[in-house]
Amino acid sequence: MKRVGAVICNFNKKEDVLNCIQSVLESKYTDYDLYVVDNASSDGSAEAIREKYGSQVTVLVNAENLGGSGGFNTGLRKALEKGYEYLYCLDNDVLVDENAMGELVEFLDTHPDSGMAGSRVYHMENPGVIQQFGQIVDFKDYCTEAKFLGKTDADGIPDVEYSDAVAACSLMVRKSLIDEIGLMPEDNFLYWDDTEWGYCCNLAGYKVASVGSSVVLHRMGAKKEVVNTFPTYYAWRNWIYFFMKYTPQDEWGKMCDTFLNSVFEVQYEGMYRGEYNKAKTVMFAYDDAIHGVRGKAADGRIFEVDCKDTALREVLAGKQCIYLERGQGEDFSYDLAERILKISPQAQITVNPDDTYDCKLVLCDSVFAVSDMSLQNVYVDSAMNVFATEDDAMKIINYPYARELFRFANKPLFLDSLRHMHE
Repeated sequence: MKRVGAVICNFNKKEDVLNCIQSVLESKYTDYDLYVVDNASSDGSAEAIREKYGSQVTVLVNAENLGGSGGFNTGLRKALEKGYEYLYCLDNDVLVDENAMGELVEFLDTHPDSGMAGSRVYHMENPGVIQQFGQIVDFKDYCTEAKFLGKTDADGIPDVEYSDAVAACSLMVRKSLIDEIGLMPEDNFLYWDDTEWGYCCNLAGYKVASVGSSVVLHRMGAKKEVVNTFPTYYAWRNWIYFFMKYTPQDEWGKMCDTFLNSVFEVQYEGMYRGEYNKAKTVMFAYDDAIHGVRGKAADGRIFEVDCKDTALREVLAGKQCIYLERGQGEDFSYDLAERILKISPQAQITVNPDDTYDCKLVLCDSVFAVSDMSLQNVYVDSAMNVFATEDDAMKIINYPYARELFRFANKPLFLDSLRHMHE
């Protein structure tokens, strides 16, 4: 009987999953069986795996896409039947170091107080930079933080780091812990499932460790909208629901204000830019979260991305040289320059105030915090909101009152939903 049941979850990433499997099979640690769960891929992933690896891999094919958590749980349930001591979860877009699996086994063998152990995760695209080495759940600002994000080995990364959770892209868990706290929270479908699983591990009295000697490379996740608002829906719904579920009652009021402010910002800014689809998806996600709607998104929640540059195009019309004046906050001049060149490929861009220019754009943290109503400057923020006209000024002036009205109208419903959730 092998000690480890390794489970890879795959959806439509044939080349990635083949590479991931190959890296696992090259591990120095050999006391494992390998399972790949295919979430009803349409790219021939399952057939390619069987053809290339045969009996080296057990392929389990779901009849439909069950999401990340549902996909992993299909494999974990099968592995639990076999009685492995440890279960090892891997994303399909991971490459594991030859020692990665063995180091996690060694750590859990020698640290019985730890229920889960994750790897030191580096960016596939930039292997010297850390993507995650542990995760913090922040109940002050109601968010999560990837520890050591963007750091390198030269920054003094510890050998072992304990935290609230680790990414399921490379996560080993004890069978005995699953027997106690259950499988990955499947009702998330996608995102926040590994965060909640790790948090439940801590609540059960076990530590969640990140092990520096276990190294993997991972492609950056797809939470950014590219084609549609699919990632937005799950990220927002599960984010709100997690903190509704685990925030202490005496903090409910503050939590409500935090989330309602965030939802309002998306709604108002979507209206301001004329980009309505993300705003609609976030509102559906918020509504589903407070009403306990879980699992796969219902129809009518996901929309095509409708990114518009109308305001920026109007400002740039006929301009040849654009000066970007950096403000005191975040410097997003590179992103703005890319956006400008997509609109006006022949434009010249400068950040030198001594150069001759016929258009000046002032970078700011948020156009809705700008107090200068003279219309002598054009302001742009990192969300590509543009403040250039009298109509813009009126919307900016009304922003604080509209936010208060939104909170006033929605907070009683939010609090009532919390009470019902915790009855």
